[in-house]
Amino acid sequence: MSFETASHPYQFKAIIFDLDGTLLDTLNDIAEAMNLVLRDNGFPPHPIDMYKNFIGKGLEKLIEQALPLKAVTPLPMPTYLQAFRAAYAKNWHTNTRPYPGIPDLLTHLSQQDVSMAILSNKAHEFTVQMATALLDRWQFQQIRGAGSEFPKKPNPKAAWHIINHMNLRREQCLLVGDSGIDMQTATAAGIFPVGVTWGFRPESELLDNGCRFLARHPLDILKLFKFEFSPA
Repeated sequence: MSFETASHPYQFKAIIFDLDGTLLDTLNDIAEAMNLVLRDNGFPPHPIDMYKNFIGKGLEKLIEQALPLKAVTPLPMPTYLQAFRAAYAKNWHTNTRPYPGIPDLLTHLSQQDVSMAILSNKAHEFTVQMATALLDRWQFQQIRGAGSEFPKKPNPKAAWHIINHMNLRREQCLLVGDSGIDMQTATAAGIFPVGVTWGFRPESELLDNGCRFLARHPLDILKLFKFEFSPA
């Protein structure tokens, strides 16, 4: 079975997008903020590419994985959280941009009246701030980051809330992401899982966790819809 030409029995009407590694390339700014926290506390920084393995499970996990395994940390986790938030608030917009092809994808979906939403394990305030600043040309039905209202992905409750808000059935929705957690979320929620290869995780992780369609370019996602599309 070719994932690029995977058949499906439903007419999709909505997409729930992950943010980091899917819509926005946030790697450098996250790495720089966390490395600053590490240096300030006497710990060695990590190469930027190492952060591809740290991102996706929420801020607490990012910090836990970035800290040295056997470090005797003099500060409690809330202090590291506060330090990262302060550093990231200053630099998140330095290098972060939509991936090439994402603006074209979002524009075409909007023109075809496909409902769109964002669901991220990034802290809610950063998720909203970044979407508002960098993706304000397009309308999203909901923008949800990690907070107290719903558990983080792969728990499906936030995805179900978004689907109910859009007044759609689960089988009418795609969940698009770059990690195994996103694929697990889609499967748990009963949503069609779409993996993207331009993000932070390898194809094997996506396929091993339930990916049913693999997009190697943002416009590949349009193949899952009934409308006609001719690239410019």
